[in-house]
Amino acid sequence: MRIRTLVAVIAAVALLAAGVGALALYADRDNPSAGPGEQSATPPAPTVPVPAPEGLDLPEARQPQAVLGDTGGVRIAAGAVRRQLARLLRDKDLGPHVGVLVRDLDSGDDLLSVGGGSRFTPASTLKLFTAAAVLALLGPEHRFETAVVLDRSGPGPPRAVLVGGGDPLLARTQRDPDRAFAPDVSTVASVDRLAQRTAQALRAAGVRRVQVGWDESLFTGPAVSPRWERSYVPDEVVSRISALWVNEGRLGYGYSARSDNPAAAAAREFAEVLERRGVTVRGTPVPTPLADPAAGDEEAADGVLATAESAPLDEIVQHVLTVSDNEGAEVLLRHVGLASDRAGSFRGGSAGLRATLTRLGVPWRGVDVYDGSGLSRSNRVTLAAELAVLGLGADPDRPDLRGVVAGLPVAGFNGTLAYRFVDDASAAAKGVARAKTGTLTGVQGLAGVVVSRDGSLLGFALLLDRVRPADTFGARLTLDRLTSALARCGCARRR
Repeated sequence: MRIRTLVAVIAAVALLAAGVGALALYADRDNPSAGPGEQSATPPAPTVPVPAPEGLDLPEARQPQAVLGDTGGVRIAAGAVRRQLARLLRDKDLGPHVGVLVRDLDSGDDLLSVGGGSRFTPASTLKLFTAAAVLALLGPEHRFETAVVLDRSGPGPPRAVLVGGGDPLLARTQRDPDRAFAPDVSTVASVDRLAQRTAQALRAAGVRRVQVGWDESLFTGPAVSPRWERSYVPDEVVSRISALWVNEGRLGYGYSARSDNPAAAAAREFAEVLERRGVTVRGTPVPTPLADPAAGDEEAADGVLATAESAPLDEIVQHVLTVSDNEGAEVLLRHVGLASDRAGSFRGGSAGLRATLTRLGVPWRGVDVYDGSGLSRSNRVTLAAELAVLGLGADPDRPDLRGVVAGLPVAGFNGTLAYRFVDDASAAAKGVARAKTGTLTGVQGLAGVVVSRDGSLLGFALLLDRVRPADTFGARLTLDRLTSALARCGCARRR
C-alpha cells in the first residue's frame, strides 16, 4: 500500500533529522499558565469495551477501549496495543482526565481509545489544526510578500510606506547574529534588504528625501486575544500579533524583550537603514494605511519600490510545529481567515479554521477554537478531531498537507522533543516518532505518528488536562513512555 511508502519516507526523514537536528536544540515555547477550566463532555464514539488485563485497576473512565475494524473478518491486533499501554495508564501522575487514541493510519482502524467521549484542552497540539488549514487553503509553495510603496498623496516629501503582508518570519537582517527565532527555514525576508532595495529604487527615481510610514492593515481585530491570560503579553510570553513586524515583535535578537508596537518598531528600523543608505528621512515613521476598503478608496500610491518574499509556507509550517512558535501560529491563523474570505483576526481565523477542516472531513462536534497557537485555555478538542488532522497529514493523496506530519519534531532529536525521550523506557521512540507537544500548567499533550516495530504507521493523541503541578515532569515522562511502547509494539495483522 502507498501508506507503506510514507512509513519509509518518515523513517528516512527521521534518521536524517537525527544527524542534523541534534545540532540545533530549541526551548519548548509552549506556555505554562493557570489551572485548567471546567471540562464538558460530548457523546462518546462507539467503541467495543474490552476487559482490563488481569490486575489492572483503572477508574471506569480510564478503562482502555479496543475497537474492531473491517479487516476481512480478521480481528486487528488491538489487544497488543492495549497490553503495551495498560501498565503505563495506571500512572497516577497522569491525573484524572486522560485521553488516549491510537489509530492505524494504514487502515484507519482505531486500536485503542481512552476517554474518547471527552473534550480536552489541547494547548499547543492545536497548532496541528492551524497547520492543516493554512496548507489546505494556500498550498505549501505559497509565499508572503512584504512591500515598500511610494505614496505622494500627502504634503511634503513623498512617503515610503512599509506594507506588511503577514510574513511571520520577517527578519531584522538577512543574516541575524542569532537566528534563534527561525533557524530552520532556508531563507528569510528582511527589513534590511528591503531598505537597501528601496534606497536603490529611490535613487533611480531621483528621490533623495522621503518620509516613512507603515501599513499593517492586512490584519484586523485585537492584537491580543481576550481569551488569553492577561499576563501573557506583560510577561512577554507572546507578542502582540501584527501583519508587520521584525523577529516576531522582538526588540533584539533571539528571545529578547517584545515591542509594544511591532509595526512601528519595524518601520523605525526600516528608516534607519534608509538613512545609512544615503536617503534622507524626514520626521519619524507614522501609520499610513494606503487604502480604506470600507470606503472603497483606491490605493493612494505611485507604485511598488521593493518587495521581499518569505520562505515557502511548508517551511514556515515546519518551523511553527518544530519549535512550537506561538506568534507564527497566530499569524497563520489570520491567513486562514483571509484565505477563507473572512477577516484576518482571531475570530475570522477561527471561523475559517472550522470551515476548512470540516470540509476536509475533520469531525467538529465538541471542538471549540479561539486562537491558532493553543495558548487559550478556552480551546477544546476531541481525540477524534486530532487524529483526523494527523490522518490528513499522512494521507498519500494529500501531498499538499504532508507538512502537518513532516513538520513535526523528531523524538529525542530536535525542536520541542530535543530533550525528551531521555530514559531507557522511552528510547525506542527515538528517530521513529514525530509529535507535537502541548504544555500549559495542568496540561500535557503529545500528538503525532510513530512507526511500530513491524513497520506499521500509527497515529496517536495523548492528552492530559488535569495534571497536578507537582506531577508535571512525571506526566510528561509517561507520555514519552507511552509513545515508546507504541514503537515497540508488534501490531501486524493478516489482511
